[in-house]
Amino acid sequence: MTSPHSTMVGGDAEADIGIIGLGVMGAALARNFHSRGLRVGTYNREPELTAAFSARYGDDRYALHDDIPGFVACLSRPRRILAMVTAGRAVDAVLEALAPHLSADDIVIDGGNSHFPDTERRARWAAERGFRFFGMGVSGGEEGALRGPAMMPGGDAEAWERLRPVLEQAAARSDSGPCVDYCGSGGAGHFVKMVHNGIEYGDMQLIAEVWTLLHDVLSLEDAAIGDLFGRWNQGALASYLVEITADILQTPDAVGGGALVRQILDVAGQKGTGRLTSMAAIELGVPVPTITAAVDARAMSACKAERVAGAVRFPGLGAGVGPQVGAAALGATPDEAVATLGAALLTAKLMSYTQGFALLRAGSEAHGFGSDLARIARIWKGGCIIRAAFLDRVHDAFVRDPSLPLLLLDPALGASIADGVVALRRTVAAAASAGAAIPALAASLAYFETMTRAVGSAQLVQAQRDCFGAHTYRRLSAPDVAVHSVWSRPAHEQPAAPSAA
Repeated sequence: MTSPHSTMVGGDAEADIGIIGLGVMGAALARNFHSRGLRVGTYNREPELTAAFSARYGDDRYALHDDIPGFVACLSRPRRILAMVTAGRAVDAVLEALAPHLSADDIVIDGGNSHFPDTERRARWAAERGFRFFGMGVSGGEEGALRGPAMMPGGDAEAWERLRPVLEQAAARSDSGPCVDYCGSGGAGHFVKMVHNGIEYGDMQLIAEVWTLLHDVLSLEDAAIGDLFGRWNQGALASYLVEITADILQTPDAVGGGALVRQILDVAGQKGTGRLTSMAAIELGVPVPTITAAVDARAMSACKAERVAGAVRFPGLGAGVGPQVGAAALGATPDEAVATLGAALLTAKLMSYTQGFALLRAGSEAHGFGSDLARIARIWKGGCIIRAAFLDRVHDAFVRDPSLPLLLLDPALGASIADGVVALRRTVAAAASAGAAIPALAASLAYFETMTRAVGSAQLVQAQRDCFGAHTYRRLSAPDVAVHSVWSRPAHEQPAAPSAA
């Protein structure tokens, strides 16, 4: 039986899509679909949310329900249901509640931040019960969900084609079309969203480190730094995160004056997707040092008491040899120093994206997703948190060479990276001189230097492994043959020499 808050849409008309969950994202997406002329059915287990939504937005193209049977019955067949609930047990509970009421070819989409192995498990569970389960990453926050997010769907290709018409209507649009496309089979959609969030962690940390250098080393005030980020947002660094950074730094504190950002406790929160990105990279053997440095930076920010104690225990050491030396290392003039930091930020971001796309390729190959990296770059051009102008160049790189192993090896990007890495080196050196903590910038430089060195330090590591554990090594002259050697020992460990007698 339908609840007291249930209403039918357009008389006997059936809803084009159903939304489960009327929280921030679910309510915004319901309004988004509705604004495109679609009929929208909704269900929320908390009647007060349904009532509040109905009072504010309800009309004859909404079917608002507090019960599952009424909600499912209002949808056109085969049904398309988008669940916007908290990742984890809540998704399983939704599926269990829906299963008795669904038919063959009905599709349930999980639009939350689920871990991709859970998505694959749920798809198998749904298939055993005769309906389809589809995982889809959604990025853009509340505003993006309302006006048009980037959406990263993954699952069986036939289901995608049935979902495509409604998803393309609701997605953000860039000059390349709707910011939604098929990401691959299985858990590809949530894997791609996970990597998106890892890159997002890296972007945010890199921007924060450059902000710190601009203030602590170049002695710029936050309003001036905000103006600088605004100018950067008109060029190669144009992106959503650079744009909002400009706005944040120019927002005054209504209570005590100055920049509001200076009144925020320096402890960064996290919901876990960055950690999942680093963990997936470790499992696949893909280096993502910029992303991992950003995850670690958030963890270290949470060590507030320890950091305060450390500052007391080592007074002055955290300032290195002083901002003046650091500023001189960045450039001969203030304008040159600022230009150095801008070029360093762009180059470091490109290293982070190189790592993220390498992880996307490795994940696709390991899990059989069949992901198209050019398509993913195109999805991210609008609607999502990491949308950036240079994603056009990333997209073009993978169109030119779909098998490109590393983004930094693209010839067109290579020229700008070669110039920018000079600025990144100067920035890292200057920060070290000034005693500034820049883990993500330093990790980006270390990644570039390591991935562009034909012979590295692993020769000695392999020798050590063979010396203490007989793990073998491979000679340059015979790279397919495992070799073990008896290594020389220090003189005090050598057997005594026989007497001359």
